[in-house]
Amino acid sequence: MGVTQKGLALTSGTGLRFIIDLEKGKPTCQLGKVLTVLHTLGIKLTLVSPAISGDSWQRTDTDNRTQNGDAKGKG
Repeated sequence: MGVTQKGLALTSGTGLRFIIDLEKGKPTCQLGKVLTVLHTLGIKLTLVSPAISGDSWQRTDTDNRTQNGDAKGKG
């Protein structure tokens, strides 16, 4: 795209180290910063939810406990 790492870092408000790590595929890059960089580059990201039909999606007791903050199932 003709953009330097340094230029992209400055334009997107992130650090040069972040851009380098992002390009290398660092698995722990912050999603918010990734989205900012994509926006700066004019790249749109689309997320598509899987189709859910009938009974294919059912919440279990474990899911309910985890959602309520009780990952061990107590309470």
